[in-house]
This record gives sequence, structure tokens and C-alpha cells, in this order.
Amino acid sequence: MTSAAPSFDDIAPISDELTEYDRGHIKLYMRLLDAADDGAEWTEAVNVLFGIDPVQEPERARQVHDSHLARARWMTQSGFRQLLHRPTDRD
Repeated sequence: MTSAAPSFDDIAPISDELTEYDRGHIKLYMRLLDAADDGAEWTEAVNVLFGIDPVQEPERARQVHDSHLARARWMTQSGFRQLLHRPTDRD
């Protein structure tokens, strides 16, 4: 069973600055990191979190997953500092 996927771009932002997209997708980033840490298959994560069938759209699924996971990892290394200086009011 899949959950309702949030609206997302096929490629996560590529920037040294925290973006509104990042702010709006913090929960998604956290879920991606949790899935990776738990050893979940990327195919399962992209299906559950983004609602993309990796069998039907293998290239798109991989691109979406990998770019968002990379951005989530960037958030843990750099982006969180910017978030602390400019907290979001989103939940």
C-alpha cells in the first residue's frame, strides 16, 4: 500500500542555499533518510514515498529517488544550519 505522495519535482534542488522546496519537503527528506538507514530497497522507498512504480518508470524512479536522497543528505550536512537561522513555520 502506498501513502499519498506529496507534490515533488523529478529533480531535487541543486543549490548551496536552503530553498522553499527544501522547507516544504523536510518530512519527505527525513523519511528518505530513515528508509536508507533501515536498509530499505530504493525501489520500495520511491514507490511508497513518491508513488512512482520503478518497474513502469525505472529511469524516472531512480532519478527522483537519488536526487532527493542526495538533497536529504545535504540537509543533514549543511542545510540544517540555514534552517536553524531561518526556521520554518510549517509542520
